[in-house]
Amino acid sequence: MESIQENPTMDTAGGGIGRSNSDQLAAAASRSLSRTESADMVLSTADVTSLSRKSSFGKRSPSGGAAGAGGNSHGHIRKSRSAQLKLDLEDLVSSGAALSRASSASLGFSFTFTGFTPPPQDMSSSAELHPFSDDENTMDIEAGMRGKKLVTEPTLPIYIKFAEVKYRVTVKGAPREILSGISGSASPGEVLALMGPSGSGKTTLLTILGGRVAGAGTLEGRVSYNDEPYSKSLKRRIGFVTQDDVLFTHLTVKETLTYAALLRLPRTMTRQQKEERAMDIIYELGLERCQDTMIGGSFVRGVSGGERKRVCIGNEIIINPSLLFLDEPTSGLDSTTALRIVQLLHDIAEDGKTVITTIHQPSSRLFHKFDKLILLGKGSLLYFGKASEAMPYFQFIGCTPLITMNPAEFLLDLANRNTNDVSVPSELVDKMHMENQNLQNTNSKNDYKPSAQDVHEYLVDAYENGVAYKEKKKLLAPLPISDDMKATITSSKREWGTSWWQQYSILFCRGIKERRHDYLSWMRITQVIAMSVILGLLWWHSDPSTPKGLQDQAGLLFFIAVFWGFFPVFTAIFTFPQERAMLNKERAVDMYKLSAYFLARTTSDLPLDLFLPVIFMVIVYFMANLKATAARFFFSMLTVFLSIIAAQGLGLAIGATVLDIKKATTLASVTVMTFMLAGGFFVKRVPPFISWLRYLSFNYHTYRLLLKVQYHPVPDILITATPLDNGVTEVAALVAMVIGYRVLAYVSLRRTKTSAS
Repeated sequence: MESIQENPTMDTAGGGIGRSNSDQLAAAASRSLSRTESADMVLSTADVTSLSRKSSFGKRSPSGGAAGAGGNSHGHIRKSRSAQLKLDLEDLVSSGAALSRASSASLGFSFTFTGFTPPPQDMSSSAELHPFSDDENTMDIEAGMRGKKLVTEPTLPIYIKFAEVKYRVTVKGAPREILSGISGSASPGEVLALMGPSGSGKTTLLTILGGRVAGAGTLEGRVSYNDEPYSKSLKRRIGFVTQDDVLFTHLTVKETLTYAALLRLPRTMTRQQKEERAMDIIYELGLERCQDTMIGGSFVRGVSGGERKRVCIGNEIIINPSLLFLDEPTSGLDSTTALRIVQLLHDIAEDGKTVITTIHQPSSRLFHKFDKLILLGKGSLLYFGKASEAMPYFQFIGCTPLITMNPAEFLLDLANRNTNDVSVPSELVDKMHMENQNLQNTNSKNDYKPSAQDVHEYLVDAYENGVAYKEKKKLLAPLPISDDMKATITSSKREWGTSWWQQYSILFCRGIKERRHDYLSWMRITQVIAMSVILGLLWWHSDPSTPKGLQDQAGLLFFIAVFWGFFPVFTAIFTFPQERAMLNKERAVDMYKLSAYFLARTTSDLPLDLFLPVIFMVIVYFMANLKATAARFFFSMLTVFLSIIAAQGLGLAIGATVLDIKKATTLASVTVMTFMLAGGFFVKRVPPFISWLRYLSFNYHTYRLLLKVQYHPVPDILITATPLDNGVTEVAALVAMVIGYRVLAYVSLRRTKTSAS
């Protein structure tokens, strides 16, 4: 705790900001900036929350009312973590006005530039300042109620280092460099922020550090975790929050986090402990008010965008990762909620975790909460170091804000090569003057304004020549860690949170809850009932005793075979293309085995797929006056069920093979129409060179089985080229399709996953 003797006077001639008396701060409800603490802390009033990560105010002395005369009051300030990195700004900036500008840019608050003077008040009537800190604030910002404090267990500390990371892609035959030799590091207990404008390579760098880089790009450089390369065992120690919110639309917030806990948390925890962990995350993220609300999507109303982002973060921090990567976690959040998220990241880091996040344009409060900062511009490294030293560094190389602005805004302007409202380094101006000294009309100072490319090159060269060597030398030093810790990182053994059977049962339940809203929607039920009633009216009490009536009933049976072949195919082809992003996300962290997911996904659809055919058959069967015996009705229903499962397998195979909805729909349309035409109703005499096509059609085998069930023996006028036997051949063909199509779908998914890896 440092005691600072404050001077109540203000040097207005120099334009600088003098030290205010702590009583004046409390009475005027204003913020002022101390000359030596400008890069580290904000002095706040009793009504303003402290912005420093570890700062708090001591109680005022009862004799503080006389401080205006004698200056006896002491403002007790606990140094923040970044205070130890403080630079002597007097050595960098000579004039008082420049110091005022640098101070304002560091924190974004200054009254001298706006011309505002705090009104005088009675110093003795100000409220007493009570000690508080951000870490003690566990209030739910949105609900206004106290939430649970997130309790994280000790995990394996992981030091991440990366040196000369380069990444190139080929665009239209021309190579394009995304990252140009990026180096840096992050240690347990630190929050590293990757900042830069859009297109600077933040997300690419984060993806590379998280071990998720994929595609045809060329990666160079070295990334190490505890001085060891990436291995599969790290998957369960890494949490990765993507920029896009990939969540199931019809699951509630509570269900989403509970299923994540059941699948990802270790086997040593009981089911009750996992569910309690999910509830702890819900309360910590302030999601208790919406825990029973569906996530929602484009066509389904659900939680807000900020709540969706917090659910995504909860999905990752629920496993208590050693390394946590976040891609713009504050996007779409208001400033207060964003501050809560960043404070949560600090709480996680303080427990020995390494946190790396990209950030687009943080507020001044968020900026001062980062431990380390990487500033990127056009894929190049402009700065790497402690966030508290970023502003002094750029002031040292001659880049100083000319107006009051957020430090993050100032840094992004530099990364964007925008020198408006920024003092241009004299070295760069001299360089431009020398380059243009032989040109005419160069008397104007504006003619010496450097171009955007000149600013970018100057910033890159300044970092490479001034700081990069020292930082790269630190990266070469070995870490003081044991061989056992390194062995844990290099282990190639994959750890699963649950057994295969538990994965299957959890995914089965999740699948039913997610898709019951689509399968059992009123629109789909109305569609099936309306179609069955129309068919029943068209074939009302049909009479099979006459040849014409017999052919009419045969037409109805063929339509049933076609309808319940067409309907499941175009439902199943969307399964894997729509869930591709979710599958890639969950498989990337070894959430479950692909075989467990595939079997659960295909079997969870069966109860939902077989519900509507029962309604359909009950209505059509008796309205059309088909054979009203229990055995014939049961076998007709069984035949339709077999056809549905076979058709569903075809849809799954097409969707898994193509993984593109438009292409899959086109291929399915051609395939279903071909199978319908070869089904044996429209064409009974098929040319021999293409007659084999009918045996691939599930419509053909379903139609023949329905004829066998309804008519025994089948009349000659309904028999196609191949005579009907006892139906074993048709049943065997449909069973082979049920199995064969699903095996093809699984192999296609496995091949796609292998290619992505």
